[in-house]
Amino acid sequence: MDMISVGIDVSKRRLDIAVRPSGEVFSLDRNPAGLEQLTERLKSLSPQIVALEATGGFETVVAAALAAAELPVAVVNPGQIRAFAKALGQRAKSDPIDAMVIAHFAEATRLKPRPLPDEATRLLADLVTRRRQILEMLGAERQREERVRVPHLRKSIVRLIKALEKELFSLDTDINDAVRNSPAWRDKENLLASVPGVGRVIACTLIAELPELGQLGRKQIAALVGLAPFTRQSGQWRGKSFIGGGRSAVRRVLFMGAMVAKLHNPVLKAFFDRLVAAGKPKMVALIAVARKLLTILNAILRDNRPWQTA
Repeated sequence: MDMISVGIDVSKRRLDIAVRPSGEVFSLDRNPAGLEQLTERLKSLSPQIVALEATGGFETVVAAALAAAELPVAVVNPGQIRAFAKALGQRAKSDPIDAMVIAHFAEATRLKPRPLPDEATRLLADLVTRRRQILEMLGAERQREERVRVPHLRKSIVRLIKALEKELFSLDTDINDAVRNSPAWRDKENLLASVPGVGRVIACTLIAELPELGQLGRKQIAALVGLAPFTRQSGQWRGKSFIGGGRSAVRRVLFMGAMVAKLHNPVLKAFFDRLVAAGKPKMVALIAVARKLLTILNAILRDNRPWQTA
């Protein structure tokens, strides 16, 4: 029996749906009535997978409605879909075509359903994302403060920096309250923060944006974050391996943790020093430390045991 896969291209007002292998394509409004029609129609098809692209939040309500109807849902990375379309030689682009490409991707990769984060986890993810945005704005304004010499412009920048710092403090309080009010999250935070190099911000980011941590193997979790090295070789030619893709926000905080860990975590410091002594460039060694840190954190949540030096 052929696998039935459904691809949905989500826009602000419309849903374009494609079904493989039948080739059926249809459109619905992205509103409560349209979502009800969508779930009823897909239930009659009994698909093995329903895939949606992550589209800046428009997909969230759709994915939640499908999950509530007990349909097998997965939200996929748009970069993977673009790469797949390019590999197919698919140059034409429209919403129905995009939906068919998503369905084809789900079929070709045998995409598995992925559980959606609950409302509380989505809220924490939004808070963490907003905190990251405020930090980026603060960094930009502080750089401007260093360059600007006009007094009244400098005062304007200083006022904005103070307002952003106040907002950052407020967000940190909200994040702390959210984690501390959830016993499960509090336990996870304590386990993750037991590792030297991992602070509260890193722990909260991992809880919010990597809920799969502790549930996957080390290779799977590294690939999900974008820390798995990709080998480049052809015949006798051997290129440098590289990393990329995955969840960039998680990867950034893991690099932060790795920079601290290579100085203060005895296990990871020895690991970093050993790689550098063997001739590895420091950046390559740092990436390896970040990957090993992720592996350690994954095992800690999997085994529900805090960091142990021996």
